[in-house]
Amino acid sequence: MADTATSFRKEFTIGGDLNVNRLGYGAMRITGKGIWGPPKDKNEAIKVLKRAVELGVNFIDTADSYGPYVSEELIAEALHPYRAGLVIATKGGLTRTGPDQWPVNSHPDHLKEALEGSLKRLKLDRIDLYQLHRIDPKVPAEQSFEFLSKVQQEGKVKHIGLSEVSVADIKKAQQYFDVVSVQNMYSVDNRKWEPVLEYCKENNIAFIPWFPLNAGNVEAEDKIKQIAEKHSATVHQVALSWLLHHADNILLIPGTSSVEHLEENMKTTEVELTNGDMQVLNSISPQ
Repeated sequence: MADTATSFRKEFTIGGDLNVNRLGYGAMRITGKGIWGPPKDKNEAIKVLKRAVELGVNFIDTADSYGPYVSEELIAEALHPYRAGLVIATKGGLTRTGPDQWPVNSHPDHLKEALEGSLKRLKLDRIDLYQLHRIDPKVPAEQSFEFLSKVQQEGKVKHIGLSEVSVADIKKAQQYFDVVSVQNMYSVDNRKWEPVLEYCKENNIAFIPWFPLNAGNVEAEDKIKQIAEKHSATVHQVALSWLLHHADNILLIPGTSSVEHLEENMKTTEVELTNGDMQVLNSISPQ
């Protein structure tokens, strides 16, 4: 039997009404080292954002903690007034004390401050998708969920998502609001959250993987490299393409601070993985 190319759905509808291309952009990397402070090259960061939209990106993921604040401010500077259909998703629930430091704070008082700040920085009256960056072990989850439900009813937030959560967490949150997206660490060689992906797929919830290539897994790198060479593609493109093929509810948000790298990432949709390629990639042992 011929080893034929596999196909994948190009779009996904978040929450029943936000139709987005499944290859989006993550705006974490347009900040400084350690996701702290302004970018080394602000002009390039602005160009990346503009070019992403030119190339068909209509889903941008950010957070108040990226910088902090820097990523949201740059998005508004580069893209406001926003093109019709552009979905900007942001997050709240992490604070910053320095480069690469991410203390959790999902107390309603902090979330209120974070949300109001995001609305102001992004120059929006309502955020299409607001995501709880982390459930706070020091704060009863019900308090965070009640706050999110309240701001949704007030019209400040259209849809609500979660990040780094279990199926039990999602079910608990669903008692307060419809969970339309889940953002968990996930890749071809890190499938700890496979049950969450499956639950999201069954319930038409967007699954947004972060850290889509687990560097350091030699077996994975060798197998991905083998397929990348076959397709004249990069290892990163193959890792992203596997995610697009693996489940139709996966939305990708690869991040970069370089226009050249952005354009390379956007060519991921041109990598036509075959059934044989998928079998090889699926055989990778998760770490």
